Amino acid sequence: MSKGSGKQGGGEAKVETAIKPTRGEDYAEWYQQVVRAADLAENSVVRGCMVIKPWGYALWERFQAELDAMFKATGHKNAYFPLFIPKSFLEKEAEHVEGFAKECAVVTHHRLVAAEGGGLMPDPRAKLEEPLIVRPTSETIIGASFAQWVQSYRDLPLLINQWANVVRWELRTRLFLRTAEFLWQEGHTAHATKEEAEEETRKMLEVYATFAQDYMAMPVYKGPKTASERFPGAVDTYSIEAMMQDRKALQAGTSHFLGQNFAKASGIRFQSKNETEEYAWTTSWGVSTRLVGALVMSHADDDGLVVPPRLAPQHLVILPVLRGEETREAVMGYVNKLAAELREVRYHGRSIDVEIDQRDIRGGEKNWDWIKRGIPLRVEVGPRDVESDAVMVSRRDRSPKDKRSMPRAELVATICRELDEMQAGLFQRALAFRAANTRVIDDEAELYDFFTPKSVKNVGGDERPEIHGGFALVHFGGDPEVENELRDKLKVTVRNIPEGVPEAEGAGKCLFTGKPSPQRVILAKSY
Repeated sequence: MSKGSGKQGGGEAKVETAIKPTRGEDYAEWYQQVVRAADLAENSVVRGCMVIKPWGYALWERFQAELDAMFKATGHKNAYFPLFIPKSFLEKEAEHVEGFAKECAVVTHHRLVAAEGGGLMPDPRAKLEEPLIVRPTSETIIGASFAQWVQSYRDLPLLINQWANVVRWELRTRLFLRTAEFLWQEGHTAHATKEEAEEETRKMLEVYATFAQDYMAMPVYKGPKTASERFPGAVDTYSIEAMMQDRKALQAGTSHFLGQNFAKASGIRFQSKNETEEYAWTTSWGVSTRLVGALVMSHADDDGLVVPPRLAPQHLVILPVLRGEETREAVMGYVNKLAAELREVRYHGRSIDVEIDQRDIRGGEKNWDWIKRGIPLRVEVGPRDVESDAVMVSRRDRSPKDKRSMPRAELVATICRELDEMQAGLFQRALAFRAANTRVIDDEAELYDFFTPKSVKNVGGDERPEIHGGFALVHFGGDPEVENELRDKLKVTVRNIPEGVPEAEGAGKCLFTGKPSPQRVILAKSY
């Protein structure tokens, strides 16, 4: 079967593709089909939860490995805190509990007993004195430990990270993007001064931006959120925002300056150098398995997933092509020798990771399986290749039909260059796509037109508008009422106030109220 890649964003060319529907035909369903075709995850029998399958989890492990190294390089240490949080802990910080109350899963009993007529029921005699909340985030429970660990300014700064799962009771779910349970990391730090905590908040935002751009090949805008979009209980929230191929924004990471709000709620006090008792200044920051969804929506095409080389669980797969059993020994001997040579090569601090696919299935099926999984390089080796000491090489960022014969020694010598070219190319392609779909807007009618689809399909009761909109750079005066109106009428929010973006710099007047505006914000529809 002949398949082609199609154009980014769902181009008009009508070609046969591995993923149906295409991005342009039904982006939401395309996303689900890519996740399935790449064998990343599936829905669990537990409503709203997912099973992350080996290839999907291998991707998450790569995210973990690189981020963990970056956290430790900035002085943070890993720890682990309880899954269950006493309800009274959340109640200590009023804004926090209000922000998460509707999403909390609550444990009220600690034992089951047989019910009349069969089955099990909570034992009425085993009701907890205080309900426990299944962790939606950990500021309060970690704050309780910090209150014990911090006594003096000498105990500060306290720089802690936790890899964990959290539960937020979502009604509408989508694999990786929004599930009732998901995996994440959450950093929590305590500092002696406001300035140190603010510096930490910005530092970790930079870490996230570097990871997104250098590893995920995903360009982001970074900057503070508006007051209505802040983390519940935070003084300031900063985010990185990326454009997906349907032109919607995805919040890819957040870093929060918490001031002394949580320190006061948890009793995190310390004796200063001046021998006065003061409350600590705290931060929190996190990313989650949502990043796997971001990677899919940033780079996948109509043939499946495309994995940036610096995050690939395996950099290449070798596909032996056997012409009868009599060729097995020669081909496999050559394949094993090639794999050993490649594994000696270092790529950005790790050995080239090689998969040898010896499954007893048709070669075309095997090839397309790896295309859909998004592995960067596919290398075919048959009897003729062995004779000529060469291999057939295909790159995932090119057409499936694009195969090059290459001397074995050349592949070993140039593989890092090939991977770097692919990594850089994916970033530049995503950057160009964002630039093409970002608009400076100074007219309200133009804004409404920009975010209004021309056609909407109804699929199973869900509205599926055509791909439209993008990022709008607009002067905004900060009125929450305006934000609410935009959210209600256009399903648009202020993503952040971007920093270091020349098109957004410079004062002006709010597009909606005429009030002074120091710079432009990003307006977009989002996940």
